[in-house]
Amino acid sequence: VASKCDCTLKLMFLSFGTWAVDKGNFKTCEQSAFCKRQRALKPGESPYRALLETMELTNTRLTLQLINDNNKVRLLLELYRLQGNITRVKINELKPLKPRYEVPDVLIREPTTEPLSVLSQDENGVVLSLGVESQRVIISARPFRLDIMEGSDVLMSLNSRGLLAFEHLRMQKVEDGMWEETFKSHTDSKPNGPSAVSLDFSLPGVEHVYGIPEHADTLRLKTTDNGDPYRLYNLDVFQYELYNPMALYGSVPVMVAHSAQRTTGIFWLNAAETWVDISSNTGSSETPQTDVRWISESGIIDVFIMLGPTPKDVFSQYASLTGTQSFPPLASLGYHQCRWNYNDQEDVKSVDAGFDEHDIPYDFIWLDIEHTDGKRYFTWDPHKFATPKEMLQGLMDKKRKMVAIVDPHIKVDSNYKIHNEIRTLGFYVKNKDGGDYEGWCWPGSASYPDFTRADMRAWWASMFAYDQYEGTMENLYTWNDMNEPSVFNGPEVTMHKDAMHGSWEHRDIHNLYGLYVQMATAEGLIQRSGGVERPFVLTRAFFAGSQRIGAVWTGDNAAEWDHLKISIPMCLSMGLVGISFCGADIGGFFKSPSTELLVRWYQAGAYQPFYRAHAHLDTPRREPWLFGPENTALIREAVRQRYTFLPYWYQLFYRAHVTGEPVMRPLWVEYPQDLATFALEDEYLIGRDLLVHPVVEEGARGVTAYLPGKDEVWFDVHTFQKHNGAQNLYIPVTMSSIPVFQRGGSIIPRKLRVRRSSTCMEHDPYTLYVALNLQRTADGELYIDDGHTFNYEKKEFIYRKLTFANKVLSSVNLAPDAKFTTDSWIERIIVLGASKPSKVTLKTADGQEKQLEFDFDASMSVLTVRKPGMNAGADWTVTFQ
Repeated sequence: VASKCDCTLKLMFLSFGTWAVDKGNFKTCEQSAFCKRQRALKPGESPYRALLETMELTNTRLTLQLINDNNKVRLLLELYRLQGNITRVKINELKPLKPRYEVPDVLIREPTTEPLSVLSQDENGVVLSLGVESQRVIISARPFRLDIMEGSDVLMSLNSRGLLAFEHLRMQKVEDGMWEETFKSHTDSKPNGPSAVSLDFSLPGVEHVYGIPEHADTLRLKTTDNGDPYRLYNLDVFQYELYNPMALYGSVPVMVAHSAQRTTGIFWLNAAETWVDISSNTGSSETPQTDVRWISESGIIDVFIMLGPTPKDVFSQYASLTGTQSFPPLASLGYHQCRWNYNDQEDVKSVDAGFDEHDIPYDFIWLDIEHTDGKRYFTWDPHKFATPKEMLQGLMDKKRKMVAIVDPHIKVDSNYKIHNEIRTLGFYVKNKDGGDYEGWCWPGSASYPDFTRADMRAWWASMFAYDQYEGTMENLYTWNDMNEPSVFNGPEVTMHKDAMHGSWEHRDIHNLYGLYVQMATAEGLIQRSGGVERPFVLTRAFFAGSQRIGAVWTGDNAAEWDHLKISIPMCLSMGLVGISFCGADIGGFFKSPSTELLVRWYQAGAYQPFYRAHAHLDTPRREPWLFGPENTALIREAVRQRYTFLPYWYQLFYRAHVTGEPVMRPLWVEYPQDLATFALEDEYLIGRDLLVHPVVEEGARGVTAYLPGKDEVWFDVHTFQKHNGAQNLYIPVTMSSIPVFQRGGSIIPRKLRVRRSSTCMEHDPYTLYVALNLQRTADGELYIDDGHTFNYEKKEFIYRKLTFANKVLSSVNLAPDAKFTTDSWIERIIVLGASKPSKVTLKTADGQEKQLEFDFDASMSVLTVRKPGMNAGADWTVTFQ
């Protein structure tokens, strides 16, 4: 018998339930008072002027007061030149009535400053050198404006359209209308009154801007003149719609601007509700220009201007501020099988056996909210999951793992240990009247831990210890859902903005909540292993810096072709702002996919970073073998392809962890001057060397892929057919086709002996795919470590450079101070675009030589060298004579 609680939830769920978002649940700009107020300001003369006589310059920063001539309120401008070609601009009230919120815990450290120097100054303004080449900042006094120049080019202008606005904190005036706001049945008390901040940026020469996820929209951001701005406000949007600027589960306030001349970035460090307006003069005869305006509800203006000039410079600049992608355990790059819900231990066992029976590899099986005892997280249902350790041991025996969900809403129940402890410790978020905030979520009445508190996060982390979270073992990992936070009966299905986190309102910190939940959870997984094991934590809500913690998925999508298509630009957008470990629910969460859609989604997902199938409670089961032997075979082949490429994925994630470069990237990142790539979003690169154009159209008989680079050649990874770059290539497709190309001039290591999980393949041999481009040397990398611990930080890894030049293939150590050994060897070398040698000779580090057997396919120019047999971690050369 369902409890009253469950019935109410079910009703809520069904009332949500037509298969489209209820837009009425979420605000438009017009319904968001501060957005409406700010958007009513039109470009023109700014009321702000710089008081040059207040300027002070030290080695680390420049400060200067601004005055609003309309109301005489003074602001303090701080300007910093940061290491790595970044300029930071902060604007706050000179003397606020009370402190305004400044975002903590997102920057990995206080950024290193470099000295600014004054080049010239008069009553109209001041010119400062940025030290790099001919870069300088010009501050104009009346009206206040800031331009960043290089030579005679303006790279970016601030307040050039006069839209700087700073609503100063003030004593309450009753007639203001800015002290209370109502949306549907909810009232926001707004005790601090109006506190919005806004600033405009002009980007001359720019027609393409990207980033600011999360939106279900195109990769290239659209202009917003005729509709709402893009909204950044983490929300549980049930049944989200595609191709619009509505807010979704996560927010990264970073925009990347790209032209053939230069790439730059803007990082707006503010965690309150934010709207971003974009306009451009495209189509007019003038020099192209894009104008961007950021509007946030509270906090201060704190913006980092990343000056590139290349895409990879922008990635490393942003990584220097907020960190790089965490280095995931190798197994988490394999395939994940999930649904809401696997019913009980028997169900888990039979699904696990089904993968073996149908010879489909997988690494993780997942449990959603029904595995708990009445939606009490950190517990197991005593009937359905009575012996969780036995279940986990069964998976461990097959070298497989499990993920169980832990959500941040805690059931209000005095018999529930977790709730009692949080309440006793005073760790819950408070409502505006000082009591524990309560809202409605899966367990019914729930309270929400205040994850902004370091002591609360430490306590939460301690709950993952094996003696606290009973029934857990080292092969159980965690998934944080609903962490926007989702509050079913709250305004816009989230927390009231006047809820309190210590002395700060929820409005100030809202977009940080999910990051803090994931941070505390990952810390718990690290601590339970004594600091040895890398964690794996998937999150739905995220912010700038979430890349340092784990993986993200695109939330509750639907089994529709357009949702498959949008997964590409959604993950590309995240990668551009640091979050590489991204994926979408394979098959769609809501509704049931046709078999064709399901197969195509497995094929596309195999070439995206996070590879997980997931489905809604009310959908029919869709394990990969339930659609007849032909479809099972197609899905098996897609998943097996994923496993053969794991060495390449792993090496790319290592590079992302070291450099901040995205794993899955738009073509323009590698071909920054090729205009044809700037708006492409139906194909992408994995690293530098694999180009993927998944089939995402129903009934497709063919796709047209753009192969970039006039000096490039591209090889079909399945047929080894060679194609020239700088062309649109029509590719006929059947149901088994996944168009993927390897770039000539690259070497990609693969493992072709696919077993039931990635861990089973640990000691298996490698096949090297050497794709030649006769114009240049071919190269690649091979990275190997234990796959799951932090020992790589102690230099326990193998990192090798593979090069093919002048008919010699060699492996050279890129990290001579690193120590690690592997049992894996090189079992095969396949050279694409080869000519036939008379002999092939292997020379090992000890000077020994041996002749190798080979086959040559003259029709395809493919050379296969069999059983060279050298250790994957050794120095060696293979000469083709």
